[in-house]
Amino acid sequence: MLFHPKWYHTPLIIVLLPLSLLYGSWMFVRRVAIQKKEFGLPLVSVGNLIVGGSGKTPFTIALASRYEQVAVISRGYGRQSKGLVEVSRNGKILVSVEESGDEAMLMAQALPKASVIVSENRSQAIILAKTQGARVIFLDDGFNRVEIEKFEILLEPAQISNYLPFPAGPFREFFWMKRVANLVLKEEREFEREVSYENLKERMLLVTAISDPLRLEHYLPSGVIAKIYLKDHAYFDEAVLAKEMSACGAQSLLVTQKDLVKMKGFKLPISQIKLKLKIKEESLLKIESYINDYFNRKRVSFPKGVYTDET
Repeated sequence: MLFHPKWYHTPLIIVLLPLSLLYGSWMFVRRVAIQKKEFGLPLVSVGNLIVGGSGKTPFTIALASRYEQVAVISRGYGRQSKGLVEVSRNGKILVSVEESGDEAMLMAQALPKASVIVSENRSQAIILAKTQGARVIFLDDGFNRVEIEKFEILLEPAQISNYLPFPAGPFREFFWMKRVANLVLKEEREFEREVSYENLKERMLLVTAISDPLRLEHYLPSGVIAKIYLKDHAYFDEAVLAKEMSACGAQSLLVTQKDLVKMKGFKLPISQIKLKLKIKEESLLKIESYINDYFNRKRVSFPKGVYTDET
């Protein structure tokens, strides 16, 4: 109903519509009423208005990999810990995926020079990252953190079928609230997904725990003979997966990068769908301009080594 509504969802959508209007109105009041806090360094938020995946994590990885002296802060969805947790410090991973959550661990593994922190309290995490020497901070899924002064990047899916706020639709706020973002980037317009594969087999069992598994259909290689969809951020049981593989005669599991970080130590053969984002240079320059302008406004010398050689 949220991502791919059908005609038979209409009665339920109508029933839930008053709650959606109430929820959207509350989120609007919250955004307008709360005073923003400045932290004394450039903060770049990568977020979306829709629940579930729209490429925030790979987009954050693509951005943060262009800089040094950088920290990435996330809530740590799906983790089995609470409070503030340092996932990695300057590239050194400090905790397990159960403590970090799958997306934070994926970012920590993909960013060998960055620090990754998870916390429900983003302000607390920002202060820690700043004291540890971060000069630029990226907030993964930070659009709804209205109390923080930041540069807002909002990602839009290529196609949207339901424009209502939660619970009748997938929107976290009214869809027109995208106007408050500094930069709205639409998939297939400002950025594209580039998919590659590793260790493909003739007979594969697709196993994934992402918010909208149907969006994988377009990228699936040939050889997928069965599919198992678990709830977003769910963990995997190796013994159960081994039985499922045997039952359908699969030669390997086909998983995403987000799923793979939760299979460390598994002895099962694994095939992988690997995702990268190709971002238009014009969008990258706008983000770079914000960071440069921030230091100029604060009359702070631009930190040596903030950009990598690739920037």
